[in-house]
Amino acid sequence: MAVLAYPRHRAAALAVLCAMALMIVLDSTIVAVAVPAIQSDLGFSAAGVAWVVNGYLVGFAGLLLLSGRLGDLVGARTVFLAGLIVFTAASLLCGLAGTAGLLVAGRFVQGVGGALASAVIFSLIVRLHPEPAAQARAIGVYSFTQAGGAAVGFVAGGLLTEAAGWPWIFLVNVPIGAGVLIAALRVLPRETGPGLRTGTDVAGAALITVGLSAGVYAIVDGSLAYGILAAVLVGAFLVRQRSARHPLVPLRVLRSRRLLLACAALILVFATGMGFQFVNALFLQRVLGLDAIGTGLAFVPTPIVIGLVSLVAAPRLTARLGAKPVLLAGLAVLSAGLLLLTRMPVAAHYATDVLPGLVVMGLGVGVVIPAIIMLAMASAGPDDTGLVSGLANTAQQAGAALGLAVLAVVAARVTGAHAADGVAPVEALRDGYARAYLTAAGFVVGAFILTALVPAGSPATQDRRPAPGGTPVGDGDPAAAAAVEPPLCRQ
Repeated sequence: MAVLAYPRHRAAALAVLCAMALMIVLDSTIVAVAVPAIQSDLGFSAAGVAWVVNGYLVGFAGLLLLSGRLGDLVGARTVFLAGLIVFTAASLLCGLAGTAGLLVAGRFVQGVGGALASAVIFSLIVRLHPEPAAQARAIGVYSFTQAGGAAVGFVAGGLLTEAAGWPWIFLVNVPIGAGVLIAALRVLPRETGPGLRTGTDVAGAALITVGLSAGVYAIVDGSLAYGILAAVLVGAFLVRQRSARHPLVPLRVLRSRRLLLACAALILVFATGMGFQFVNALFLQRVLGLDAIGTGLAFVPTPIVIGLVSLVAAPRLTARLGAKPVLLAGLAVLSAGLLLLTRMPVAAHYATDVLPGLVVMGLGVGVVIPAIIMLAMASAGPDDTGLVSGLANTAQQAGAALGLAVLAVVAARVTGAHAADGVAPVEALRDGYARAYLTAAGFVVGAFILTALVPAGSPATQDRRPAPGGTPVGDGDPAAAAAVEPPLCRQ
């Protein structure tokens, strides 16, 4: 893959990638706050308004894997720019939508744009920052952007909806997207891929796209039929990849035990994060009585802690110890934070009962996210970084949908059962959310076990690259890895 970018553009390129990631995560949380106003203005039914969120999620998750592979074939820069343009144009469509159907359609197109851009972000970060310490710092910045954007989104959503109306939660993306596009054209590395002829498996692309979309729909809607359809289509996709002349996903990638375990752990980590965010927002509003803005402010300490850890401590720890040990330690801390929250009383006080758990969780997440992304991306060979990036993003979105569905159901069922037994309403709510926190801690334990099973030593796809002295390079030897200059950074 020929590349025309220079190392001095790394910081500016990272800023562009994080700006796009910030737009996507802000959009998700801002929309969540504005849903009641959207339902009132456009006449959505109580069930139908969920598709303001689910329409985006289905489009986003369904296209991630295909988008990542396209990045390998035609260049990550091209796919990223296409996604940015589609996302910005769809935001304009959503802001101008006057009917429920048009808004849902716009949200689906937004999801497509988000998938195109997001699928190649990890690929670009890893290629721009190949050295373990620099890569950990870059992913730490990305993690902080994600966490901070989620917290800011709650506050910004409330302010925009109340001050200017819900259309502006979408229209605000238009000038931001234009600015990011101008910057991206200047600083993102130009590259050429082998072309679509080396991977244009149209039938495989259709199978996996529809299969993933059906799977996400099955999770968010609780549909067994769509779950079966998703399993059949994904199975057909795997069979197709064995016989396709130019497979969309080379089977060598799917044979990587390291990658499969890391992606499975990613699913559980993001099931924890997204599900917790949803459940905790409900706890703060329905038990503590906070409004939307107060809820957003209550989340703020967590991204601050995540930022400090991911920007300062995590890169040093990962470079010194490796991604796997740091990830295991972070998962242990994250589970401790969730267990603290399970003990909150009905008359909980934010400073003494909620804040300590949020801070401990922030400490865990600050090292978990950079380390788990590095662990997943370590399995990517030079020609597969976009594909593995898409797989990692797909795992995140599948986890987010799974976490939302499972933790919401757990909280609702426990609350309903306790209320039926005569428990006071607020106490029943507390019991439901506490059980959801405990379930999230179970997700983290599962991620810990999967991470412990990840093979030690150099990834198979990396040990082909000889270090200067002839020693294979892997994540177990940061100094040697740093000595190898990747194609992206060559002048």
